[in-house]
Amino acid sequence: MIDQTADKHGRGVRPAPLVRRRRGARLGPWLIGGLILLLAGGAYYLISTRQAAQQARGGRFSQTGPMPVAVAPAVKGDMPVVLTALGTVTPLATVTVKTQINGQLVKIAFQEGQMVHQGDFLAEIDPRPYQAALDQALGQLGRDQALLRTAENDLQRYRTLVQQDSIAKQTYDTQVELVRQDQAVVKTDQALVDNARLNLNYCHIVSPVTGRVGLRQVDQGNYVQTSDANGLVVITQVQPITVIFTLPEDNLPAVLKRLRGGASLAVTAYDRSQQTKLATGAVTAIDSQIDTTTGTVKLRAQFANEDEALFPNQFVNVQLLVDTQKDAVIVPSSAILRGAPGTFVYAVQPDNTVTVKTVKLGPSTNDKVAIVSGLAAGD
Repeated sequence: MIDQTADKHGRGVRPAPLVRRRRGARLGPWLIGGLILLLAGGAYYLISTRQAAQQARGGRFSQTGPMPVAVAPAVKGDMPVVLTALGTVTPLATVTVKTQINGQLVKIAFQEGQMVHQGDFLAEIDPRPYQAALDQALGQLGRDQALLRTAENDLQRYRTLVQQDSIAKQTYDTQVELVRQDQAVVKTDQALVDNARLNLNYCHIVSPVTGRVGLRQVDQGNYVQTSDANGLVVITQVQPITVIFTLPEDNLPAVLKRLRGGASLAVTAYDRSQQTKLATGAVTAIDSQIDTTTGTVKLRAQFANEDEALFPNQFVNVQLLVDTQKDAVIVPSSAILRGAPGTFVYAVQPDNTVTVKTVKLGPSTNDKVAIVSGLAAGD
């Protein structure tokens, strides 16, 4: 049974549930149509976005017709054979200045970071105790020298008396040994004097090398000792200075051949970015053995470093000029390509078309490379 309701005239009306079902039926098609339109719009947006991205990536390659390119001729010239490596700036001398005697530091005569020369005055230890020790040693030496002269005079007289047979030979022999004993005492006293004078000189501390003074390790007024590990200051020689770098053992024969022939191998130091040239020097030494763990050998190059562009313990890029290849065919490095044919270039033909030519590469620099085979000058 279905409940029905009547209006004010008594007429019946349709059931309310049926009305609601009719309204829901009318809304269903509109909802489905809206969803279909929404999905279609989303698909169109995705497709158009992908096409725009592909056109942006394709750029000029999506265009039809010939593509303009830049060309450069292969030329003949001298090609440097350069080996590159990483190096560390290493001073020829790094000296920790230490006191050689114990005492109070009464004077510091250097400024941190200044350049000093060998023999320049750096600091002073209180000299008074050592001056007193020297005076005492000189007094002892003077007394014993006087005793020696007395014994020598007595020996001269005893020699005369023995010749006259006026004294016993034993007395003369005893005097000879006494003179020798006094001579040994005087020699010991002289050593004490020399040691005291040396200690007094050690109170005046001077620079052992020419170089740059580092940060002060102890302040004036402190009591310093020979056992102090840090010393007073560190002096580093910066002019000249060296760079130690490593090369693979495969490159060693070419380097040794040039050095044994009397050639001076030029070395150029660059900064980390390899853009700024810091200094130019030459190889001065090769290590006596190859490092078995890395298969490399160490080399030392020396630089005048007049402008102090190289700083101790600085990392640099090194370019070692081993040789120069004469009349080599040279092309720009950007022309070299690598792919299925191997190493190749695009060569322009007389009809303004291009063809692939495989090439064999020789020495190279940052922007040029020598061609061993595959191209001729003028291609």
